[in-house]
Amino acid sequence: MKLQFLGAAREVTGSKHLITTDSGHTILLDCGMYQGKGMETDADNRDLGFDPAKIDCVVLSHAHIDHSGLIPYIYKLGFKGDIYCTPATRDLCQLMLTDTAFIQEQDVRMYNKKMDKQHPHKEKGSKYKIEPLFSQHDVDKVMRQFVCYNYDRRFRLFDDVLLTFTNSGHMLGSAICSLEIFEADEPGGKKRWKRITYTGDVGRPQSHILPSPMLFPQCDYLICESTYGDRLHDATDVTEEQLLGVVEDTCIYRKGQLLIPSFAVGRTQEIVYVLNQLYNDGSLPQIPVYVDSPMSTNATEIFRMYPQDLSDDVRDTMRYDPDPFGFNTLHYITDIRESKALNHREGPCIIISASGMLEAGRIKHHVANHISDPNCTILLVGYCAPMTLGARIQEPGLKWISIFGMDHRIKAQITKIEGFSGHGDYKEMIDYFTRSLQVEGVQRTFIVHGEEASAAAYKDHLYEVGFRNISIPEKGETVEL
Repeated sequence: MKLQFLGAAREVTGSKHLITTDSGHTILLDCGMYQGKGMETDADNRDLGFDPAKIDCVVLSHAHIDHSGLIPYIYKLGFKGDIYCTPATRDLCQLMLTDTAFIQEQDVRMYNKKMDKQHPHKEKGSKYKIEPLFSQHDVDKVMRQFVCYNYDRRFRLFDDVLLTFTNSGHMLGSAICSLEIFEADEPGGKKRWKRITYTGDVGRPQSHILPSPMLFPQCDYLICESTYGDRLHDATDVTEEQLLGVVEDTCIYRKGQLLIPSFAVGRTQEIVYVLNQLYNDGSLPQIPVYVDSPMSTNATEIFRMYPQDLSDDVRDTMRYDPDPFGFNTLHYITDIRESKALNHREGPCIIISASGMLEAGRIKHHVANHISDPNCTILLVGYCAPMTLGARIQEPGLKWISIFGMDHRIKAQITKIEGFSGHGDYKEMIDYFTRSLQVEGVQRTFIVHGEEASAAAYKDHLYEVGFRNISIPEKGETVEL
């Protein structure tokens, strides 16, 4: 059996790992899009490293675009197999992939328009122009290939391949993917079940809205993420106090506006839930709160459909508060005219909007309009990949920043709360792994989905608790299992 690493190798985006069994089955673990650098990632996304028509199936850990975003693209290029995931992941993919197709079409239109200006004498159809990776039509078509299974149900992909999903606590529907593949260690040898676990992304033990990651079956080979492989988070209760402190400082004492760039799916719902709790206990100031994102609004409706996949705290809240994602001063905005009106609104308020890394979406416009306001606070609540706008505005001592091609003086307060991250830190993940696994039984461990420094630090931490034969594969690297 061969395992090839085609994305999220020594970086945190574009997750794709290809298993080729001795019997010839090809199983793609995730099919993520490279994100965070605008059109600079276009070439990386088009260069898959495999022929989609030869892939038998996709095993999808969760719906985040850096794990699912190229599924319509491989469909367009000939992939006709099944896509296995949980029901919530399927519903979120319908929403998120459609949105991604729309954003792509806009980005490509703007890019080609820019190229037309730079090459005014070129004929139509010149080589410098590009087309979107896929269309909304491709999304509609590929959604028919999704096959859903609930957590903790062992099912058969092929006669010699079994799969079980275990709740990873990272986002609604996210799963640890445990594969069992029946084959020999060498040609002509006795066959046995080889167990491969792919973690996707691992959540935190104390999320506000999601259950703790559930224990998963023993494996021989572990493929694990390392986003926070060199960092530790604040405690959950500290996170709530920090958020309330930022709200009071910005909106009460400075009478300013609090802008929260947030991923539309997962992070936004968690922040809204915490604000809902603060509202219920009378701690939240009586100021308007806006969720300015059509996708966040639609994603929240999907969260409401899966109460059984949410945390005990959320279900307890629902006994006296039927809507844990809504309160009297909260307004969901979908209309673009209402969104634009927020840019001219005076007085304190909270605006939560996508995207979390500030690379696109309505929040980028809000930040452009308020980053020079000393009474404004821009609160980062999650990981921002290097070179994204969200990462750049956090650089110490930075005075100016370019947004939409215009330079802006940075006068707003830039702050960050790590505790809202959907990724476990290195201690949380190691505790989770050592409770799930007999470490000495893991023959090899592969660290993916982390910047090089984070992955290297995580390798040391894993070694300290007994893991051996730990690798940090490079993109394109192939290993025999």
